[in-house]
Amino acid sequence: MSSPEQWTHPEPGEGPAAQAAQPSPEQVIAGLRATTEGGAELTQLLTPEGERIASQFDRYVTDIDGDALRGLYRDMVLVRRADREANAMQRQGQLGIWVPLLGQEAAQVGSGRALAKQDMAFPSYREHGVAFTRGVDLRELIGIFRCTDHGGWDFAKHRFHPYTIVIGNQVLNATGYAMGQKFEGKVGDDDGEATIVYFGDGATSQGDVHEGFVWSAVYDAPLVFFCQNNQWAISEPTERQSRLPLYQRARGYGFPGIRVDGNDVLACLAVTRWALEECRHGNGPVLIEAFTYRMDAHTTTDDPTRYRLSDELEAWKLKDPIERVRAFLARGGHADQSFFDQIQAEADKFAAELREYTFNLPEPPPERVFSNVYAEPSPVLDAQREEYLAYLDGFATAGEH
Repeated sequence: MSSPEQWTHPEPGEGPAAQAAQPSPEQVIAGLRATTEGGAELTQLLTPEGERIASQFDRYVTDIDGDALRGLYRDMVLVRRADREANAMQRQGQLGIWVPLLGQEAAQVGSGRALAKQDMAFPSYREHGVAFTRGVDLRELIGIFRCTDHGGWDFAKHRFHPYTIVIGNQVLNATGYAMGQKFEGKVGDDDGEATIVYFGDGATSQGDVHEGFVWSAVYDAPLVFFCQNNQWAISEPTERQSRLPLYQRARGYGFPGIRVDGNDVLACLAVTRWALEECRHGNGPVLIEAFTYRMDAHTTTDDPTRYRLSDELEAWKLKDPIERVRAFLARGGHADQSFFDQIQAEADKFAAELREYTFNLPEPPPERVFSNVYAEPSPVLDAQREEYLAYLDGFATAGEH
């Protein structure tokens, strides 16, 4: 396999990103498969043991000192603690459903922190960590899973699109948005705009994703496709969906793809910064495959013990994204036990506040479902609302007799 040092990622503005070197057919035939993890194809800056290793992407994280890495550690710990609390609240009947992100904190925090203020992010339904990095109060996510609203945050202010439940549909939305950035002349220099869209390995089998690949490539849209390959599309393993690593699919559409260790927050930060830089300078789209693992169920309606072995989960626990940063900080003298205890206490308080908020959420009135559907009044919708409220009133009237 070729080494990362042999790749020729161009400097921003030097030419189409599609010129980035790709593995030869001979290298592909040599044995790299969809579920092959390591080797020269995997970009990594922090090993599972927390050791820093050199990479051609080092120059994209020269500003990440001890303080910054402690910040990334804090992000991941708080996000995980909130995720675990929400998961528990669903089991207690407070949420209709929850979509866990356990094990994917590095992919989300690293890529989310790579975004500039002017960039736009399009999530699926699991990007709670990205939402956190975009300044979204995680309490504003709760209404979605409590089934009381569609998302409470200001989408324009946070540059973070609403969650998308339809698998892969957000890729089309992001493609159109990024094409608009290109048409409006918002790319071409360091201050340009870029868009990132998140989806899972299962979504790569959806037509919407491939349509997004086609259109973004043809129009050189400033779009980073960020695939969190967590190995399982609900109960379907990646190897049942693709013979080759997912990042190599980009080659067929004429733009570069790269695989990064999705449990390495530093590598995810560096690679996403590079990809966004390519987009801002007008070099077209980039596909990032963050090779990670879903350590919990697909959602709280799923039972992963029915389709995967426990030894697989145990093996991935040794690659925990938070523990490797903790090991690096401790080994390098960047943090001591008091720091870790402080962050854990902050995370517990963070989760307690999320819990209190959820338990005290008022039930919305029934007419809420008809609110903010259209920008302008709709006679048809108004009639439906009146009919529905009259139907509910009928139950109250019947109870009086």
